[in-house]
Parts: sequence; structure tokens; C-alpha cells
Amino acid sequence: MSTAAQVLDATSARPPLGARDASFRLQPLRAFRAVRRLIADKEDTAQVFEVMRALSGRAIPNGYARLLKTPQGGAIAYRREEFADWLSDEAWLAQFQPGTVGAAYRDFIAPRGLTAEGLAEESRKVADADMDAAHPLLWYARRLRDVHDVWHVLTGYGTDALGEVCVVAFSYAQTRSLGFALIAFAGAQEFRRLKDGQPYGKAVREAWRAGRKAAWLPEVDYPALFAMPLDEARRVLGITPPATYQVIPQDLREHYQRAA
Repeated sequence: MSTAAQVLDATSARPPLGARDASFRLQPLRAFRAVRRLIADKEDTAQVFEVMRALSGRAIPNGYARLLKTPQGGAIAYRREEFADWLSDEAWLAQFQPGTVGAAYRDFIAPRGLTAEGLAEESRKVADADMDAAHPLLWYARRLRDVHDVWHVLTGYGTDALGEVCVVAFSYAQTRSLGFALIAFAGAQEFRRLKDGQPYGKAVREAWRAGRKAAWLPEVDYPALFAMPLDEARRVLGITPPATYQVIPQDLREHYQRAA
């Protein structure tokens, strides 16, 4: 293909998410349908990305603009490294000593069979998301996707139903994406239906407040953070322990999923 033809082909290609004004249009009906499917099957991770696609609004461009305004965030955006590549490098993950963030992440994903690439594959199931597009806003969206399990580790929430609801409540405070807000609200409502006296709602609200009080995590240098002791990282980032979540018995944190 000639140089001229390559240029013409590039200019005629469909622009990626973020380059089209319609990409920021809220789609509430689409989001609510996806939430219903997610409540029916907590393991259907693709529905999370469906909700996020429908309700991202201006959260992605606003977050990327904020990233550019900080010295560390601007440097990270300039390098535009794909964090999933780091997380998929077994040799890189194996180097971290016990007690570090990296070791905690490694120990978190291994027994659960989680991988960064697996999460990426789920995100690609949303047909119109263009998740792999070479565009700075899509790079930022991928960054938020790839740190999800790292935020589990940093916050102390598990992958049980309540832990996932709490992490998305924390994520809403961090990103202001309405998709996270809807998932957190819907999950909290499902737990509220149990009426078993457990403080599920308090746990979710506590997670949201923790997200507001913590440092802004999208600008963190995660490869450097992985070498830090986990307790020190939490202290530096201002992440408080999930006290209410931890007092709820482990088996009850999955209760609404079994009762559905």
C-alpha cells in the first residue's frame, strides 16, 4: 500500500471512543438492562463493562485531563505504557518480596484464577467500546480497567459480592463515573432486601467515603508502588481499612447471590 493510500485509509477509519461526541451520551436503559444481568450472575464481568460504556459520560475525558495536570500523571500519560503488559509478565510479578503490594497482588489473583488479559477480554465483549484503539482516552480507560484488581488489594475488599460492590463504590468516588455509581447502588439494594441485620449499606457507604478521602489513584506509578510494603502504600495513599466490611461474616458477603 502506498503512503498516500495509508493516509487516506487512516483518515477514513471510524474514529475511536472518545473522539466521537456520541461516545459521551448517557444510555440509561442500556445500563439498567446490563445491571439486571449482572445481578443475576455476578460472574458475568462483561456486564460491568457494558454498564461503564453506557454511563461513562464525561468521566473518561475529565479523568484524563486531570491526569495531565499533575507532574507524575503527565509523565505517565506521556509514556502511555499499557499496565496490563506489566501485570501479565510473570517474571516481573515474581520478583516482589512478601509483604509488598506486588506480592499481595500476586497472591490475590493466583487462587482466583484472575489475569489482566482475562479482564481485558471481558471488556472487548462490548462491541462498540473500541477498547484497543490507539487513542489517549482509550489508553486511560484501559488503565482504569487494568488497576481494578490492584484496587481490591489496596482497599482490602475481596471478590465476594459485597466486596465487589464496595470496590465499585470506592471507584465511583475516585472516577466520578456513573456506571460505578449504578452498580454500587444496585448491589447495595440487593443486600438491603435480605433484612438480616448486617450493615451492608454502611459497608458500601464506608467504601465510597474511603474513595473520597484517599489519594487520587489513577495517577499512581503502579510499577513503583508494587515494590512498596502494602501497609506503607496504604498509609501513603490514605486508604483506610474496610472496618464494616470485615465485621460481616464471610459467608454472608455472598448471600444475595445465593438467594437470587
